[in-house]
Amino acid sequence: MLHSLRSTRFAPAIVGLAAALMIGLASPATAQQSPAGGALARVLVLGTGGTIAGQANARAGNAYDSGKVSAANLIAAIPGIDQLAQISAEQISSIGSQDMNDKVWFDLVKRIRAAIDNKEVDGVVITHGTDTMEETAFFLQNVLDTDIPVVLVGSMRPSTAIGADGPANLYDAMRVASAPESRGRGVLVVLNDTIHGARWVQKTNTTSVQTFRSPDAGPVGYVDTGSLRFLAAAPTKGAKLKLPDAPPLPRVDIIYSHANMDAAEVEDAVKRGAKGIVLAGVGDGNSSKGAIDALASAAKQGVVVVRSTRVGSGYVNRNVEVEDDKLGFAVALDLNPQKARVLLALLIANGITDPKAVQQAYAQP
Repeated sequence: MLHSLRSTRFAPAIVGLAAALMIGLASPATAQQSPAGGALARVLVLGTGGTIAGQANARAGNAYDSGKVSAANLIAAIPGIDQLAQISAEQISSIGSQDMNDKVWFDLVKRIRAAIDNKEVDGVVITHGTDTMEETAFFLQNVLDTDIPVVLVGSMRPSTAIGADGPANLYDAMRVASAPESRGRGVLVVLNDTIHGARWVQKTNTTSVQTFRSPDAGPVGYVDTGSLRFLAAAPTKGAKLKLPDAPPLPRVDIIYSHANMDAAEVEDAVKRGAKGIVLAGVGDGNSSKGAIDALASAAKQGVVVVRSTRVGSGYVNRNVEVEDDKLGFAVALDLNPQKARVLLALLIANGITDPKAVQQAYAQP
């Protein structure tokens, strides 16, 4: 059932005609039991904004503004979702995920931990923009120590669009978050009937509804209105990192490698106070001699350097073209630059800066 929804006043002008019609089809939420007769799982939905909560804008045919619709209204627009779980909804932020930041991350962790500690929930769903969803998922994966399912969901089309994918994605996410077989699987991302693990998932297309893929591992499962199936047993939980008492996390910059590159970008990052630098390198995490020399100089000054790659898939290996052992670098292995940055900021916040210890952390599942 829809339980204790906050801000439940529905605004058809915001959600659009299609959502308004769906609300008219939805029956009052009164059932407390699943079709099988057992108690429904309790799922907390935390809204952060994004395209899934977007509203059309007249500036262009496909234009929209992110984060205009509350999580409560998104839920209210989906027929039958109240049969999956006892749902409560709260709004953490109302932003496009291009503006995602440490404060929202800390607020999410605080609320999720409180809900778990108070035994309020059996699962959590986070509505989120797709641009930085993989980073939020990976951040949460590294700091939340729980078997409770935590599922991020978004959409590629706003709520007012013809053929909006948000309602189906949110329904699927609710199905995953409320399922006992989802326990112990870490933080998950659900879109387009597909379930991905937080470590591997990437946004790979600017507009396609099939944008989320896991190039180096593949999806961990599939879900639709009729079934939920995971492809393997739940993974072994890795070590979790502690959060500081308050944001922000230490500054870590990503330096994008390119032809004709010099040392200026690396030197500028050091001058601006970066505690860590992630190289989005060419090929196997490489860069020009000038940039590598500047990174080596930064490492000698105490800046933690991690080599990743701007290529969309594959592993960055140690000591292939770059002498990592000699220069004091770590490599990101299978993590793309944006996830490598998240992990490095957390490691530095935990006092883990020795290159060998940093490398060991990147090897953790």
